[in-house]
Amino acid sequence: MPRIFRIGGYVIFFWVNEGDPLEPVHVHVAEGKPTQSSTKIWITRSGECLLCNNDSRIPERKLRYVMEIVAARSDEIVALWAKTFGSVDYYC
Repeated sequence: MPRIFRIGGYVIFFWVNEGDPLEPVHVHVAEGKPTQSSTKIWITRSGECLLCNNDSRIPERKLRYVMEIVAARSDEIVALWAKTFGSVDYYC
């Protein structure tokens, strides 16, 4: 699973085996190291973020901060998604 970057103690990453068909562009967030119970954030066509789930139970204030950083770096994330998976689709 490609690790994209870290925000404090949180790792932002993709799962390489996302299924078939491939889900729309998104990142997973977990504290410390990637886990199955990670938080999932969709990246929209406009570069904004939508919370899919908060399975890793990141506190609300920290989650807002993480989502702001993910949105600010969405172009970089989408480019890496395209390089990793070969195509990009958006949730909205």
